[in-house]
Amino acid sequence: MTTQYDVAVVGLGAMGSAAVAFLAAHGVKVIGIDAYYPAHALSSSHGDSRLIRLGYFEDPSYVPLLQRAYQNWRALEARLRTNVLEITGVLQIGAPDSKIVSGTRASCAMHGLAHEVLDREETARRFPVFQLDQNEIAILDPQGGYLRPEMAVMGYLKLAAEDGAVLHFGERVTSIEPDDAGVTIRSAEGTYRSRKVIVATGSWIAELVPELREHAVPIRQVVAWYQPRDGFVTQPGRMPCFLRDEGDEGSYFGFPAIGVDGVKVGRHAHFREPIDPNQPNPPVNDTDTALLDGFIGRRLPAAAGTRANATTCRYTMLPSEDFLLDLAPSSSNIVVASPCSGHGFKFTSVVGEILADLALDGGSKLPIGAFSFDAMRRYLNGRAS
Repeated sequence: MTTQYDVAVVGLGAMGSAAVAFLAAHGVKVIGIDAYYPAHALSSSHGDSRLIRLGYFEDPSYVPLLQRAYQNWRALEARLRTNVLEITGVLQIGAPDSKIVSGTRASCAMHGLAHEVLDREETARRFPVFQLDQNEIAILDPQGGYLRPEMAVMGYLKLAAEDGAVLHFGERVTSIEPDDAGVTIRSAEGTYRSRKVIVATGSWIAELVPELREHAVPIRQVVAWYQPRDGFVTQPGRMPCFLRDEGDEGSYFGFPAIGVDGVKVGRHAHFREPIDPNQPNPPVNDTDTALLDGFIGRRLPAAAGTRANATTCRYTMLPSEDFLLDLAPSSSNIVVASPCSGHGFKFTSVVGEILADLALDGGSKLPIGAFSFDAMRRYLNGRAS
């Protein structure tokens, strides 16, 4: 006998765990299915910290979603009675006309966000761990900080279960078959029927969403942790989280010494190396560590002590590096969530709400028009012309 649900959520990483929690909180009969177990190392939702910031350089249109995300993160903390979001400030560094600095200032101006503009001398006085060039400035987002990804995923799953969700782990979905009445979801362990399905499978999303087979590209990301030379200036409160624009070399991100391994740094999208999502993550190699050792030694010398750890995770990149939160072109009973492109975790708490809206109402009152299949097609057509 096939069990009938209102909504099925396939993939219980960051976005899927939040979606199943929002649906269960609405009293919806929902099942969540994941091929692995929570916060596993093949996901993009591990590694002890993820940045969150309001002055969003990528595009000011993200800011209203971030404001909602902050509200939802605090609501999650209230139910869990624990801290998931920690405020340290985020320092965004680069030349005045760099993408990160100019984009951050544009978002702050458009939305009236609190921020400070610091020159090289003021940055050195207040945050001596950072080394700025003569032509660089820093924008301090005082409301920025970091999230604890494993705690967030496990917290949403805990609340979902408490609110009645059925959760299956270690079960890989092999097919999703829509029809006029709903969707059939098949795995080696069973068959399920639901009115709607949310597909939030991260680096595996193209296996279940044919429209993304040419566009959703899993790539390898590497981060490293360092025991600092100066443990005083790298503590939270004295060192904010940061983004740094290095021009043609790309951008780097980092965190103060918030855990036993010390200061964490990485380069956004690393070397943009595509990976097979069904294979283990490639190991960290000497080229990876040379890149990150060189960056921290040059830009944060007080933090550049012994490298304590390094690991790989995954980004799933879409062509525009924006999000995709939409109904599938092939069926309005399938909700597609490929929101990350390497900068999505901070939105988990609002994306969960959006995905629940899309499954229950076919749309959302939150501003997601830029994250549609139509928007992706327009970008691709513009790039081709």
